[in-house]
Amino acid sequence: MPVPGRVPENASRRVLRHSTRAGRITAYVAVWVVLTFLASLALFLVSSRSIVLASHDAVIRPDLGGHVVLHTGPVLPDFRAETGHRIGVDIRLGKTDARSTQELVQRYAYIASQPEGQVAKVKEALTDMAYAALLRGAVVGLLPILVWLLLGPGRRRELFARARSPVGALVVLLVALLVLVSWQPWGRGDDPVVAGRTWMPLAQFVGPEVQLPDEADGIEVLGDVTTAQTRRLIESAVSTYDKSKSFYAQAADAAAGLDLHRRGDGETVVALVSDRHDNIGMDPVARAVADEAGATAVFDAGDDTSSGNSWEAFSLDSVTAAFEDLDRWGVAGNHDHGSFVSNYLADHDWRMLDGSVVSGPGHTTLIGVDDPRSSGLGDWRDETGLSFDDVGSRLADEACAADEKVTTMLVHDADLGTEALDRGCVDLVLSGHLHVQVGPTRVIGRNGEAGYTYTNGTTGGAAYAIAVGSKPRREAEMTLVTYRDGRPVGIQPVLLQTDGTFHVRPYVELHLGEDEGPTDLAGRTPRGVEGQ
Repeated sequence: MPVPGRVPENASRRVLRHSTRAGRITAYVAVWVVLTFLASLALFLVSSRSIVLASHDAVIRPDLGGHVVLHTGPVLPDFRAETGHRIGVDIRLGKTDARSTQELVQRYAYIASQPEGQVAKVKEALTDMAYAALLRGAVVGLLPILVWLLLGPGRRRELFARARSPVGALVVLLVALLVLVSWQPWGRGDDPVVAGRTWMPLAQFVGPEVQLPDEADGIEVLGDVTTAQTRRLIESAVSTYDKSKSFYAQAADAAAGLDLHRRGDGETVVALVSDRHDNIGMDPVARAVADEAGATAVFDAGDDTSSGNSWEAFSLDSVTAAFEDLDRWGVAGNHDHGSFVSNYLADHDWRMLDGSVVSGPGHTTLIGVDDPRSSGLGDWRDETGLSFDDVGSRLADEACAADEKVTTMLVHDADLGTEALDRGCVDLVLSGHLHVQVGPTRVIGRNGEAGYTYTNGTTGGAAYAIAVGSKPRREAEMTLVTYRDGRPVGIQPVLLQTDGTFHVRPYVELHLGEDEGPTDLAGRTPRGVEGQ
């Protein structure tokens, strides 16, 4: 008979058993967490990643040095700067297609003036490496626990007993000797060329005659002497950096006070950029204009690069960083040769148009396609051998077959949208390619429906396919497109002159339903329009 106030013996045993099991599970979890951390840290610190950085093939490796260390190669000195925390990164630059050291150093200066895209790329790579190391570390940390459990108490006692025997000691000694032989601590190579050199402030390295910008504080250089030629290159880069940073920073600040059309209730504003041609300096300016207009999305009409090569990824990283928090749609241009540009932007959350009708900003419908002269697009779905005109015709077919009228066609060359406008199947064709503004031009389709075609100038301020420089080579243009109730209602071009001043052109209302003749921005009747 149970005694009042006393816990039955079998109940106390169950409580003890449960508490012992819970303690054992807690211990296993604690050991797994510790082993996971140690293994993940070790795997992270020995990992590396190949990326394209600053127009170079590059290899990055994390460390605990607390610095970003940039190895530029055999000609230029190495640089480093503090990260502000324990984690550091070693960046070793490899091959590039620069034709001269002077050109390479100038590229460094342009990229350094707008480094956000490259910084984001390194952070993204390090984050991916950390997640990969954590996943592998969790598996590695679990293995000893699984082995421990699989052996069981009896087998573990037997192994421990053998380890204390002479045979066990011999096995331990043999393992130690194998590790020693593979490590070979007695081996010694020649001292590296940089042995004995120390890190010094950049200001000390270049001398008092070079006035460094404030952003250079904290940058150190590995070396004690250098040639006069190298010093001149660095001085030139500093000058280019200073001019580029100053010009575009002032332009971005000035954009905050522009007299732009104000977005009304129920309206959506989209920023249109095209023909950037690697001019990353214009990206914060274009973003500042977009912010001032209240834009919530961006259209990229192509030619973000000059050749479509992978070394130009810095340009794609920059435009992605500039418009990171906006909705983004794009197509590749004729200078974005191959599939690299389109695939790279798609991998970085741009919605690259492929000839299908999709939902666009502000309850609109959107269609577009990469320029067939650049991307190798010789097919439409499964067909091959299609010409430029054939692609334009197939694009019109898709637009006309849509369940509702297509609001916007985004292409690099406006000629791809000609047939769709002639058929009256699209409200607005947006493009670039010409490096000068054309339109907006009103077109009456064969079905009586009105539409517009508009060509944006070069956002990069490019002369031919070259836009890299401390300021635009010609006036740089971006355009603000306004939508209401799922239809385009207005266009406003914004131009940055080569002297740093803005020219805001008038807001042009688009009249899709009114019966008026086709006119362009200046009120002239354009040539080659349907009905002329």
